[in-house]
Amino acid sequence: MSDDREFLKIPNWYPYLASHAFPTAFVRLRPEAAALLAASDGEREQAPKSISKQVIEDLRQPMSKIPGNCFTSTDMCSPTDTERFLGKRGAVYSPESAWKYLFLSEKVRRSAAAGEVGFICLRPFRRITRAREFRLFIRNGVLAAMSQYWLTRHFPLLDKRGKRYWKIAEKLVDSVVWQLPVSDFVMDIYVTSDEEILIIDLNPWGPPTDPLLLRDWEREDWDSCPGLKVMLPPTKISGNVHVSF
Repeated sequence: MSDDREFLKIPNWYPYLASHAFPTAFVRLRPEAAALLAASDGEREQAPKSISKQVIEDLRQPMSKIPGNCFTSTDMCSPTDTERFLGKRGAVYSPESAWKYLFLSEKVRRSAAAGEVGFICLRPFRRITRAREFRLFIRNGVLAAMSQYWLTRHFPLLDKRGKRYWKIAEKLVDSVVWQLPVSDFVMDIYVTSDEEILIIDLNPWGPPTDPLLLRDWEREDWDSCPGLKVMLPPTKISGNVHVSF
């Protein structure tokens, strides 16, 4: 793994950006537990049950100090491909549930198989307003572009506040990027109702990171596409419309 990609693991970037991020606790995974996350279904069936039981016990005390539900992830990957994320946005209450959904995630399995998993990261669950979650594209240490994160629909809120959100994001990047050992990366953020930014995650520049509304990593106009990219409102068709089949 390159030095840049290594830094993008949550336990590595968090000490630099903690004052701008969700409060996070880190539980180091025992080597046998990390290997279990990376294992095939057949290998998992043959693994001792004691491995999972030990992870659950390791999670119990730090989770007890987090009020309400938790959101769990590993160093570079969250279990966003599980039913728990689709149904409850990833909120878990017990250490058993936290381990279960990390264990069920194919994304987490691939990350573990790539040697990227050393910790379970725990933070208080917060129900995020999707219109205020964004992806920042930082190139040569400068905010080059910004995209609406959830491409589910047009959010009228962003028509009114898009320029304001860009300025807030630009100010954050200018204030923190100088201290980081990477200059090209992607940052996922949430803007609170008080217009404060909370950093959710850092991602590598380029594939497999999704460029969202920037569409293509090979574009040549990164230096001339500032501003927030948003989903357009639905097209309205008026007048006499004839449709034939």
